[in-house]
Amino acid sequence: MNLVRYQKKEMKIAKVYMHNRWAGVLTEDEEGYHFQYEKVYLELPESEAISLTFPLSGERFNSKTLFPFFDGLIPEGWLLDIAQKNWKLNPRDRMSILLKTCYDCIGAVSIHEHEENEN
Repeated sequence: MNLVRYQKKEMKIAKVYMHNRWAGVLTEDEEGYHFQYEKVYLELPESEAISLTFPLSGERFNSKTLFPFFDGLIPEGWLLDIAQKNWKLNPRDRMSILLKTCYDCIGAVSIHEHEENEN
């Protein structure tokens, strides 16, 4: 009898910033992708949605694939090729590419890798 072993997928966590304010958390786990705004951000009078597809809400957004908004932040073409080669990134691992390339992307939103020692 052949037993197929499945390796448990490591959770990846990204802190999402809007205009340099921590707006929410994007995670990837075995069930897919999840985005949720931080409660403190939602309480700010000047808070704004990071995208029309993510209206301000305390609800968690879920998807089996990387949300198109976040996927659209990832560079394309030769810039993506350079990033994949320099960081030895798997082209199919969109979350890792997002974490490595979107710290200082164009626009109001930036993605910061969650450090393990953070709460």
